[in-house]
Amino acid sequence: MLFKLSIENYALIQALEIDFSAGFSVITGETGAGKSILLGALSLILGQRADSGVLLDPSRKCIVEGAFLVGGYHLEAFFADNELDFDTTVILRREINQGGKSRAFINDSPVNLPLLKDLGDRLVNIHSQHAIITLNDANFQLAVLDNYAGLALPMANYRLGFNLLNSTRLQLSQLKKQAERAQGDRDYFLFLLDELNKAALRPGEQEDAELRLSLLTNAEVIKAGLLSASHALSEGDVSALNLLSGAIHDLVSVVKYKPEFNSLIDRIQSDLIDIKDVAGEIHVASENIYFDAAEIANLSQRLDLINRLHKKHQTVSLDELLQAKQNIEGKLVDSDNLEEKILLTEREILKLESELYTQADKLSAGRKKVISKFQHEITQTLSKLGMSKARFSIECNRQDLLSKDGVDRVRFLFSANPGVEINEIAKIASGGELSRLMLSIKSMISEKNLLPTIIFDEIDNGVSGEVAGKVGNILKGMANRMQVIVITHLPQIAAKGSQHYRVFKREDKDVTRTSITMLSHAERVEEIAKMLSDENVSNAALQTAKELLGNQL
Repeated sequence: MLFKLSIENYALIQALEIDFSAGFSVITGETGAGKSILLGALSLILGQRADSGVLLDPSRKCIVEGAFLVGGYHLEAFFADNELDFDTTVILRREINQGGKSRAFINDSPVNLPLLKDLGDRLVNIHSQHAIITLNDANFQLAVLDNYAGLALPMANYRLGFNLLNSTRLQLSQLKKQAERAQGDRDYFLFLLDELNKAALRPGEQEDAELRLSLLTNAEVIKAGLLSASHALSEGDVSALNLLSGAIHDLVSVVKYKPEFNSLIDRIQSDLIDIKDVAGEIHVASENIYFDAAEIANLSQRLDLINRLHKKHQTVSLDELLQAKQNIEGKLVDSDNLEEKILLTEREILKLESELYTQADKLSAGRKKVISKFQHEITQTLSKLGMSKARFSIECNRQDLLSKDGVDRVRFLFSANPGVEINEIAKIASGGELSRLMLSIKSMISEKNLLPTIIFDEIDNGVSGEVAGKVGNILKGMANRMQVIVITHLPQIAAKGSQHYRVFKREDKDVTRTSITMLSHAERVEEIAKMLSDENVSNAALQTAKELLGNQL
């Protein structure tokens, strides 16, 4: 529950601090005194957005802080999941600076706004005039019925599956788009692959062909060079072999005079043998060099094909071209795999849909099981609020398609007066009737909803007299289960509170400020008497105020 609220530099509030208690608290004050400002400030620490326009003094930041007792509300897992330190006392703080930027804190740990709102929704429910409008919303009506039926956990599990179904459907759509694109490319890839397969490329082939073509196209030059080399080595009077043979003959004629020349003869003979071998190889090579126009044409055509493939696939080397072929084969395999993935995904969707329809049927059965009791309790509460002839029913129709809520379409139907046909709430209920119907619903679900605090802002709209007292009794009954804070303009409701706060404006040096104070019993008598009076508080009003308060003792 909320036990302390402090506000600094917000709207017309310079600085104030309020202590709240468990049970039923009421807040009163003249119109325009600033009751809505308090709710606005509280909303900040519950995760609502704000801007620098809320600053009373633009040169200072706004700070709103609320202290809550949360023991027994099973919030430990929430704190653990969000890596926050848990304590039975939780401090929520919001700071807004001059530029409109804000910071949020949970127990002094900085947090983002969605996380603050998530926790705030678990701590406080603010019921305002806008909330009455939501009574006409089909989603709200279904949520109320599910809350009453205790379907929170199965609904959460169903929505996990429904979200998975939607994501799987999206995945299938993307796969089909890929398959469409792949099918458009498939024929082209098959053509490319067929072309590369027919080319029958071999690693190193391009380099070998280029060398062979170079040899053939230069055959005459090469053969002439070889023949010239062969002539210089082994043919003619001045060939290398003849010259070396002559050198050996000359050395032999003098070796008898100098025996060590034998080593020179041996070396020349060795060279002579090598040159003979070289000359022989050159002769053989020259015999194998010839001009082959047909082979040159074939090689040229082959290299032209390879170069065209390089250009088409934007490659340089044959290895890159062979890699491009593997890539195309991979794309064709992926295309085939897409069809398999599509089939598997379609089967998964059918399986998920089957499971979700089973869960949705169970949700539907759970809703229909409690509808009669729900209708009866609402009708009973409306009767206590002066609407004994009111009729309330719930229409629950099955739809063919799955939605985030299952297969049910729920409508609340209502008639406040006999003779008026029961119809949708938006088409038939007045403001006062809506307020009483919403209060009946809130009262009923508060018995099942573990929420620390609920705040009503003018739930008494459109009611007065005896009905106002009955509204107060309902609110007081709710306060036995949770902390209830009510902003009201009706004395009958104000008198029901265990604690009574008055919001007022005061002027300080021509500057208007909003403040709040907790009233003593005597101050409550005077405040309620004012609410009962027009301008001047009469003795009768004071007496009535005492009687109203006395009835609560």
